[in-house]
Amino acid sequence: MIKVLLAEDQGMMRGALALLLGLEADIEVVAQVATGDEILPAALAAHPDVALLDIELPGLSGLDAAAELRARCPDTRVLILTTFGRPGYLRRAMEAGASGFLVKDGPVEELAAAIRRVLAGETVIDPALAAAALSAGPNPLTGRERDVLNAAVDGATVSDIAAKLCLSESTVRNYLSAAIGKTGTRNRMEAVRSARRQGWL
Repeated sequence: MIKVLLAEDQGMMRGALALLLGLEADIEVVAQVATGDEILPAALAAHPDVALLDIELPGLSGLDAAAELRARCPDTRVLILTTFGRPGYLRRAMEAGASGFLVKDGPVEELAAAIRRVLAGETVIDPALAAAALSAGPNPLTGRERDVLNAAVDGATVSDIAAKLCLSESTVRNYLSAAIGKTGTRNRMEAVRSARRQGWL
């Protein structure tokens, strides 16, 4: 029996996925969580073979949780399941150690097959998304530029960002300027939107 942990913040979607996967003769959903912060504790308690993670979760993102699982539960395979088929997300998921990446609009049979395949050691990626990720190229933003853009998301001032990240204001301006240049945008809010659209944040 393949033991699956399911992390999805929308209750109806989580319940439907658990029900549909439960109909498969060889799959058992052993844990269900609604936030990213619950993923690691649930995995340590339930020892799932496969963790099925949404990206957009309250608290820790599915991508950050995937990296935690790789470090703390190396035998658990991670399959990212998301509404957002963004090329940057795919690249980040693979860097975090995910074994697969699917978008939610596929049939449940495809999902069940993907669970079996990642458990067998295969990497399973939505074909259209793989092609888009290859054509999009790598994320041009450095880790610090991403941090600064993330801190700017809610319209924070340069001094707010500097205080939050323990940087000088001139350093924050330099990172913002670099990020704006790399995203080809005119200001930091456009840079945030562009980076999010690409899945770089």
